[in-house]
Amino acid sequence: MFALFDDAGKFLAGRVMSEADASLQVELDSGKRVKVKSANVLLKFEQPAPAVLLAEGRALADDIDLDLAWEFAPEGEFGFADLARDYFDAKAGVVQQAAALFRLYDAPHYFRRAGKGQFKKAPEETVKAALLGIERKRQQALQIEAWADELAGGTCPQPIQDQIYKILFKPDKNGPEYKAVVEASKRSHKAPLDLLQAAGAITSPYQFHWKRFLFENFPKGTGFPALTAPEIKDELPLSPVRAFSIDDSQTTEIDDALSVQGLGSGTVTFGVHIAAPGLAITPDSPVDKVARERLSTVYMPGWKLTMLPDEVVQAYTLIEGRDCPAVSIYFTMDEASFEIRSRETRLERVHIAANLRHDKLDSIVTDATLSGEAPADYPFALELAFTWRLAKHLKAQREVVRGKPENFNRPDYNFRLAGERTEAPNGSESVEISVRARGSSLDLIVAEAMILANSAWGGWLAELGLPGIYRSQASLAPGIKVRMGVKALPHAGMGVAQYTWATSPLRRYVDLVNQWQIIACARHGRTAALAAPFKPKDAQLFSIISAFESAYAAYNGFQNGIERFWTLRWLQQNATTELTAAVMKDGLVRADDLPLVFKALGCETLPRGSHVKVRITGLDEMTLDVHATLIERLDEAASADETETDDDDLEAAATPLALAIDVNDAGDPEPAAAAPTA
Repeated sequence: MFALFDDAGKFLAGRVMSEADASLQVELDSGKRVKVKSANVLLKFEQPAPAVLLAEGRALADDIDLDLAWEFAPEGEFGFADLARDYFDAKAGVVQQAAALFRLYDAPHYFRRAGKGQFKKAPEETVKAALLGIERKRQQALQIEAWADELAGGTCPQPIQDQIYKILFKPDKNGPEYKAVVEASKRSHKAPLDLLQAAGAITSPYQFHWKRFLFENFPKGTGFPALTAPEIKDELPLSPVRAFSIDDSQTTEIDDALSVQGLGSGTVTFGVHIAAPGLAITPDSPVDKVARERLSTVYMPGWKLTMLPDEVVQAYTLIEGRDCPAVSIYFTMDEASFEIRSRETRLERVHIAANLRHDKLDSIVTDATLSGEAPADYPFALELAFTWRLAKHLKAQREVVRGKPENFNRPDYNFRLAGERTEAPNGSESVEISVRARGSSLDLIVAEAMILANSAWGGWLAELGLPGIYRSQASLAPGIKVRMGVKALPHAGMGVAQYTWATSPLRRYVDLVNQWQIIACARHGRTAALAAPFKPKDAQLFSIISAFESAYAAYNGFQNGIERFWTLRWLQQNATTELTAAVMKDGLVRADDLPLVFKALGCETLPRGSHVKVRITGLDEMTLDVHATLIERLDEAASADETETDDDDLEAAATPLALAIDVNDAGDPEPAAAAPTA
């Protein structure tokens, strides 16, 4: 005797060797003996042989018309043998019965499984819906095939073109567009990025980087909703100072200005004045929601995406010739020793006498003119001279706490794209790259003034029991990074007891948050904790920190990447094939006169600090890779300090473009139509 049985959804048949009440011993054609529960046995038969039954049953099952079988099937529960007798004839044998079983089991959209060998007709609506789904999948498979053919042939179908960034970076692996790219990659033996470039889907490397950034960070677009800048309703007193700001000419969000009073009297009052959007914008207001969504201004050569709409920025920015609302902190100090005797924060209006510009003054305002060794023919010469001496003093104090001098041996670089523009660059512009030494006189003045204000305000918030958003660093030991938190902890890198960001409220959201807290302190003093927007242990602050860190890292990463793109474009525009550079580690070198870190073959074994000449052998604007080889070593190793490596250096060396598409994965298959439960 033979038996046909169900083995976890797979039908097997074999010779019955022995039988008990609840189980059977069955020998398969392979010679393997298995124990089968009686409940899983569906047919017992004498003829034909098990292998013949399975083969003939499968072949016959394929000929069963499901629509006709569904029509023949009774309305209630029925067995597969019943359907075989209704469909074939009243004397349907075991082959016909097995065929009916196989066909019923494989058509859950027509027949529900209702127990051992038992089935029930699915409702007509279910059948129609299932058939539509099957046809839809068939048509989709044909569409995938057609798109894959087009891609492999060098043409990109429009639906794939429309979803190119989603396919590459955040794909729906069940989507037909994704599956078509995977299939075409396999057929053409090309990487997805190469395939799409060859098919014309990516025509501009710059647009690729730019639109990828927008896709990942501004999926709803870069436009602002219609917003009106709220008015500052406070009756603010007018300060007697004449303040001046120091920024680049491209800066429209002028957050900070400085003032000096009492020169020559022995006691000087040094003021730091910060634009005060926090006096008008309130938490959860429409403008705040926009700022909290963006979290920071995004900078790139030739363009920027501001945190706030320009009409809002212009309402609070510190434009020269206006009496601007400001949150000011005044430091009264000895003119000679710079000993700070008192500090005071005021909410007031400040007259902005001038917006000084780096690019127009950097070559004029120098250490020589500020020290009196050369004539100083520029506005606020006396005030700048004092603030420069103060800045040097403050920097020296911080370096004592820091334990070592700050290293500004590497320059900053300015990128200038040719022509004026009212929209984002397209990547074809001519680019100029110029060197701007770090730690220049004006840089030093502004940096030390902001560090002084941010540290003082951070200490004041802690003193009055208010939380703020702080930046701290436990030590200067390798691997100890700057962290953001709500506690006033030391910042070893700065050499200060605590450090907030509160001086750029038009450009960074955390600065606006801290400004709200500072305003509460200025208005209410010791009772500020009762009126401040954020109370101690406020979970919102942790949420803001988390969101800000994520966005800020993404924005900085994009800025670094797009500056690298323009650096590669500069190399091409100037037909530069050789560069001098300093060796870092693991074959990485840093160009002497460009913001460029890359690997050069032949430099892997050279000691750090070696000065070399390298030949550029290839550039890839898509992956931002630079291919180079060593020409010669120019000198012996430099000192370690001159080639100090930090994480930013290593991140600056372009890494392979990370795609979310996997040519070894055709996507997670959609689940087959499951059999509805009885």
